[in-house]
Amino acid sequence: MSDAYKHAGVDIEAGYQAVERMKKHVARTTRPEVLGGLGGFGGLFQFPVHKYANPVLVSGTDGVGTKLKLAFLTGIHHTVGIDLVAMCANDILVVGAEPLFFLDYLATSKLDPNQIEQIVAGVAEGCVQAGCALIGGETAEMPGFYSKDEYDMAGFCVGVVDQDKMIDGTTITPGDVILGLPSSGLHSNGFSLVRKLLFSSDQVSLDNPVIDQPLNKPLGEVLLTPTRIYVKAVQAVLGACPIAGMAHITGGGFIENIPRMLPENCDAKIDLETWPVHSIFSLLQKEGNLDLHMMYHTFNMGIGLVMVVKAKYAERAINVLNDADEAVYIIGEIIPGGKQVQLGGR
Repeated sequence: MSDAYKHAGVDIEAGYQAVERMKKHVARTTRPEVLGGLGGFGGLFQFPVHKYANPVLVSGTDGVGTKLKLAFLTGIHHTVGIDLVAMCANDILVVGAEPLFFLDYLATSKLDPNQIEQIVAGVAEGCVQAGCALIGGETAEMPGFYSKDEYDMAGFCVGVVDQDKMIDGTTITPGDVILGLPSSGLHSNGFSLVRKLLFSSDQVSLDNPVIDQPLNKPLGEVLLTPTRIYVKAVQAVLGACPIAGMAHITGGGFIENIPRMLPENCDAKIDLETWPVHSIFSLLQKEGNLDLHMMYHTFNMGIGLVMVVKAKYAERAINVLNDADEAVYIIGEIIPGGKQVQLGGR
C-alpha cells in the first residue's frame, strides 16, 4: 500500500520522519495545562479555570500570505513559522486575551523532512515568544496540487480573557494618549505589492544590501524578518495600568486597523514625525512612486501595535515598557471625531 501511495507522490515514511523531527521543537512550547503529546487525533489542553472568574475564549486564525514566495526564492524557511504565530497571537492579544494554545496546518507538494523541521521550528519559536503551547497540527502532502517545492500554511490560536477585563475600545475618550510599539519591518502584509514593486523587473536583487539595516543585510533577509510578537510587552503594561484599546497593524495599515478600536465619536490623530520609519518602506515608496496615504493604507510603516491609554497612565506604561527593554513612542492622541484616522507630519 505504501509503495503504491509513494508512486502516486505521497511518501508516508517521510511523514513519519518529519513528525519525529518536530517533537523536540514542540517540546519547547509545553505548558502545564498540556495533556499528552503529538500523534493523537486531537490536542489536549486542560483549561485553567481557577485563574479566571468569568472566562471568555478568544480565537484567531491567519496565514503568512505571499511572503511565502520569498521563503521559496531564498530557501529561508525558519522565520515564516514565527510570522504564522504572530499574525494569530497578536490579533487575539488586542482584546486582552492570553494565548493558550496553537495549532498549525502545513500543506506541500512534496514532503521534505528537513524543510518541514525548519518551518515547525519557527512555529515553536513563535509559540515560545507568545507563551502558548503548540499542541497539534496537520502536515499534508498534496502532489499535483501545489507547485514543486512550494507550500502553504495556516495557524489557529485560542486564548482567554476575563469578561470584565476585555479590551474593546469603549472606554476610549478624547485626550487619551496613543502609544506605538515598533515593528521589525514589513511583518506579513502587503507582499503582493512588494513583489510587484521590487521583482517585476531586473532592477532589484534579493542579494542587494538594504541601507540602515544591521550589517547591511541583503534584501531577501530583510523582507523575511519575522513579525514581532507583542504578548509579553502588552502583558507587562496590563500588570501596571489599564489599556483602553489596541490595534494590530496588519493588512490595511493604519487607515483600516486603528478605527477598529475606536468608538463612534472619536478620531485618532497620528503625528507621523514621532517614530523612525524603516528604510525598506522608503525603498518601496520610491520604487512604486506611492503617496503617503497609500503607504499608510498598506503597510505598518514601522509601528506594529497601537495602544491607547489614559493620559494619567501614559508615563507609567512607557516606563514599564522601557524597563522590559521595549521601545515605545507617543505617536498621537484621541480627539473628537467620527471613527477616523488623521495623519499629520511627514
